[in-house]
Amino acid sequence: MLRRPRAEDAAAIKGIVAASGVLDVNSLYCYLLLCSHFESTCVVAEVRGELVGFTTGYLLPARSDVFFVWQVGVHESARGQGLAAAMLDSLMRRDSCASVRFLEATVTPANDASMALFRSFARRFGTVCTEMPCFNESVFGEEAHEAENLLRIGPLPVGQRRVEIMEAFKR
Repeated sequence: MLRRPRAEDAAAIKGIVAASGVLDVNSLYCYLLLCSHFESTCVVAEVRGELVGFTTGYLLPARSDVFFVWQVGVHESARGQGLAAAMLDSLMRRDSCASVRFLEATVTPANDASMALFRSFARRFGTVCTEMPCFNESVFGEEAHEAENLLRIGPLPVGQRRVEIMEAFKR
């Protein structure tokens, strides 16, 4: 089941992030804010009452036609089942994302799973995924962190055409 997150989901989200080994672990408070202030642009996945996945994101304040994906995480037990793609699609179905024409995310070059997810998303919508430098290692200061490249996907279809594409993918 896919649904909007609640504050009580924050600890489980942080646990999935920590267990991933590739996602940056943010504070519990950060996840509490995402689950409460940005619930219309975030999603969690449950299986038999247990949280097994999440996607956090938001609309860019200065450009409401751009949806920025902050993190996508899927518990090891639920990987390989298309859950990450289903969560992205569920967000694109929401009224809060009806005017989204571009999806953006930053990804480290070594994160093959995220690269595949976003490139697949672009192919499914018949659009392009462009990659460009965004944050180089030096901006992370003393924290050891790989560079993050910006992926920009779009333009995305809106309205009925978007719904038709997502319905065809579900089959």
